Amino acid sequence: MKILLTGATGYIGKRLLPVLLDKGHEVVCCVRDKNRFPAEGVYSNPRISLLEVDFLKDLPSSEAIKDIDAAYYLIHSMSAGTGDFAEMEAASAENFLKLIEQTSAKQIIYLTGITNEKELSKHLSSRKNVEEILGNGKIPLTALKAGIIVGSGSASFEIIRDLVEKLPVMITPKWVNTKSQPIAIRDVLQFLSGVLLMEETYHNSYDIAGPDVLTYKEMMLQFAEVRGFNRKIVTVPVMTPRLSSYWLYFVTSTSYKLAVNLVDSMKIEVIAKPNELGKKLGIKPIPYKHAVELAFQKIEQNSVISSWKDSLASSYSDNSLLEHINVPTDGCFSDRREKKITGNPDAVLKNIWSIGGKRGWYYGSWLWKIRGFLDKMAGGVGLRRGRTHPHNINTGDTLDFWRVLAADKKNRRLLLYAEMKLPGEAWLEFRIAHRDGEEFLQQTATFRPKGLAGRMYWYAVLPFHFFVFEGMAANLTRDYSEA
Repeated sequence: MKILLTGATGYIGKRLLPVLLDKGHEVVCCVRDKNRFPAEGVYSNPRISLLEVDFLKDLPSSEAIKDIDAAYYLIHSMSAGTGDFAEMEAASAENFLKLIEQTSAKQIIYLTGITNEKELSKHLSSRKNVEEILGNGKIPLTALKAGIIVGSGSASFEIIRDLVEKLPVMITPKWVNTKSQPIAIRDVLQFLSGVLLMEETYHNSYDIAGPDVLTYKEMMLQFAEVRGFNRKIVTVPVMTPRLSSYWLYFVTSTSYKLAVNLVDSMKIEVIAKPNELGKKLGIKPIPYKHAVELAFQKIEQNSVISSWKDSLASSYSDNSLLEHINVPTDGCFSDRREKKITGNPDAVLKNIWSIGGKRGWYYGSWLWKIRGFLDKMAGGVGLRRGRTHPHNINTGDTLDFWRVLAADKKNRRLLLYAEMKLPGEAWLEFRIAHRDGEEFLQQTATFRPKGLAGRMYWYAVLPFHFFVFEGMAANLTRDYSEA
């Protein structure tokens, strides 16, 4: 079968893609930017084709997807802002329908949230509205409704992990007593693939959930048990939604916009209504603690497939990488370092591809941490996002407070774009160049200032740049495998 997969570079889409390929399907991946789509491993499968489309802009021709059998709608805009995501989600769904209704698709499968309460958060209300938009189309809709998804790299999992691993004692808002019914990512993927062209699911919606109904407090305590931590949680009734959002923002790796939307949703109970879908598909839902254990197996094996932090919407509203991929020269300041590589160039390339996250930035780690702290205090993303994999990098990934614009291992080039709070724009580029029979590391930091504040900022940090960038370039040329 030929399947259209939207959100193919997102958290769920990246995990569903190999499942569909294993079942023998041909998959058309919808991406906003083809440069973000990896070209290695499972992504090089000949049964994958790409359709570049932004459902908030002009739609492409439907000719390439005329013969699809079904389509997955996995597009969400929860972290794009605190007020406009509902309009964005509605517009995206309407445009998606316009495109899909020109094809031979027999089914749309939509992963959404559980919406059983009378009063819903803005986030859940938006998801319910999207379900209605898709359900009113000509193509039968199957809606799968999930609450918290437990899996390595999911937003809820990583936020709970941050809280549990960083805070021995937590002073928490009263919404930690709200009940939820979490589901393992493995079960979500089984449901998504299981309902594909299952006619009895057409024009129906199903709540999907694990076997445990838990408060957020119980989830954190059980998470701590799995990790071998003894944690104390004290609940106070006086923490306002704003304070709760700041609490999540400063302690975890989430953005403030996402924290606001999460707090808004965490006040609503998310408990599934029972149905027979799991039994019909032969799915036995995984208990919460076991789901956490399975997630850490992936983390310990460095086999995390996707992370919510790599979503462009997790950091800023500008979704076009291409607008920044050509590094400017006019009106810019730059710091360029070149170091002769006396050892193995492959070892230097490995160092470049391991930069950021736990490995750090090779020099002046405490200065990078201070810069990350200041960025967080200014409302930026800080350093807590880390990186998804310790050695693999793909275009579009996050690296602490940078975004990967180009990860071209064949041509030995890595280009990063700053997502920290700055009075201007910044790029950091690494290349390994061949010249006169020798190999050189070329490291270039480029800053395009915005007004007088930008120029003052550059000169203020110039002394630190001398030590940090010089030390970083020197250490990147070392072969740590021989150390």
